Amino acid sequence: MSATGHLPVAEPAATRRAALRLIRMDGRAFAGMLVLNGLAAIAGLAAPWLLGRIIDEVKAGASLATVDRLALAILVCAVAQALLSRYASYVGHRFGERTLARIRERFTERVLALPSSAVERAGTGDLTTRGTTDVASVGATLRDAGPDVAIAAVRALFVLVAVFVLDPLLGACGLLSLIGIWFASRWYLRRAMVAYLEEGAANSALAEELASTTGGARTMEALRLERRRLEACRRAIEECRRTRLKTLNLRSVLFPAVDVSHVLPVTAVLLLGGALLMREPSPVTLGTVVAAALYLSRLSEPLNTILEQLELLQSSSASFARVEGLALAEQPAGVSPVPVDDRIEVSGVRFAYDGGPDVLRGVDLRVRPGERLAIVGPSGAGKTTLGRLLAGMDVPREGSVTVGGVPVADLDPAQLRERVVLVTQEHHVFLGTVRENLRIAAPSASDAELRAALKAVGADWVDDLPDGLDTDLGHGAHRPDGARAQQLALARVVLADPHTLILDEATALLDPRTARHTERALAALLQGRTVIAIAHRLQTAHDADRVAVMQDGRLTELGTHDELVAAGGTYAALWHSWQAA
Repeated sequence: MSATGHLPVAEPAATRRAALRLIRMDGRAFAGMLVLNGLAAIAGLAAPWLLGRIIDEVKAGASLATVDRLALAILVCAVAQALLSRYASYVGHRFGERTLARIRERFTERVLALPSSAVERAGTGDLTTRGTTDVASVGATLRDAGPDVAIAAVRALFVLVAVFVLDPLLGACGLLSLIGIWFASRWYLRRAMVAYLEEGAANSALAEELASTTGGARTMEALRLERRRLEACRRAIEECRRTRLKTLNLRSVLFPAVDVSHVLPVTAVLLLGGALLMREPSPVTLGTVVAAALYLSRLSEPLNTILEQLELLQSSSASFARVEGLALAEQPAGVSPVPVDDRIEVSGVRFAYDGGPDVLRGVDLRVRPGERLAIVGPSGAGKTTLGRLLAGMDVPREGSVTVGGVPVADLDPAQLRERVVLVTQEHHVFLGTVRENLRIAAPSASDAELRAALKAVGADWVDDLPDGLDTDLGHGAHRPDGARAQQLALARVVLADPHTLILDEATALLDPRTARHTERALAALLQGRTVIAIAHRLQTAHDADRVAVMQDGRLTELGTHDELVAAGGTYAALWHSWQAA
């Protein structure tokens, strides 16, 4: 089950299996929590029964000492119940926190394993909402609602059993009086999951709208699109409001029905007990009727806890289904074939975005290992799309893209990244030090290797930072501009040392002189590696072994710089116009 444009959502059966796996991973703590709750419930059952005994003993003319002993027993049971409940809650909270940690770790692993195309189609809003709101909702359930409901369920069960043990007829009367809660809960549960999933999807859509609106504020202001974007945000807010009102309406029906249903069991038992006491001989004692009424009045507390938490349980179940849905977007596990070499072949490739017109139309290309290939062409010719296919970020609609004879789509992400790395002009600086940012690509790299990589891409400015490699980067710390962020990304490429490097205008934010120096330094460092440069500066093409010219989604020219200039075609025209500029 999935929403259009969003990441998948796990089916209920898959969600239940995932929950059981988490319980089994910490089964001892979960069992201990249930046992302690059971003991606390048993201790709590003693007070109403003992009070009934006191009534019957007093009616029979018992001594004050007998009453004192029974009262002392009530006090001891109350203290035992409090201690057992507190320790059960402690064990339950520890279980919840450990399980939440496992969910967060698994979520992070799955996000990192997601295909880039899946993340881009879903948008950052959906993924961000799942990683924050949904995971937090699951955590609140594991830490608070889960243990509370477990305690309440055990107590409710024991209370019902105790009433039946006291008198089966009174127990049956009390149980039948709870049927209203059963019907109200079924009505709610049939509708709640769908409603909460809709609310989660609406929250994701709103987060995506707000993120794209704030991120592109300057562009929208320049193009006078403010009103259009505001209208889109209003529609997303209205959808959030509609879905939240839907879940609120469900709660407004459930809670009043439950409140009324709580009074019925006690009333029914007192009426039936009174009628039985008036018989001669009476089949029940006054103490039994009082104890049964007290038990059923106590039943309201655990039932209230369960039903009050029912909303959170349904909400968190929907959140857990969204978190587990990432597993459906992961690439299937299996033994990935091993490429025989680093040869890249593109055969008859056609590609379109989301069912639109073809962006690539029958592209054929062979890239030899160790070759420096430049891909040039006018804007919209399909250069970036071809680069994404070569990097395995997208899969062709027709044809194939292979590395060493193996389709790129068949390589697992880790193996693909060891062979092919795509670097664009969009770079991210992670929170942490310069050293931590660089070691993402090479965790075991020494400081000397880090500095060598920085020097290779012209990032000498790192030496001027207050703490050098230990300088914190990101929000609230040193914030590199776009050009320096590009240099950090390129230094990571040097450290990763891939077999094939695809540069999609990766030096676009650098000034022309620095960009040319960086590109040549990279070429020298990656000597013997395959470098595919999607170039907007034709000097890059001039330095390449071969040049591929893209036009209208087709590969129209392929050859060396001198050959293409001599041919007098599209590339020659681009070269002469660039020279004139």
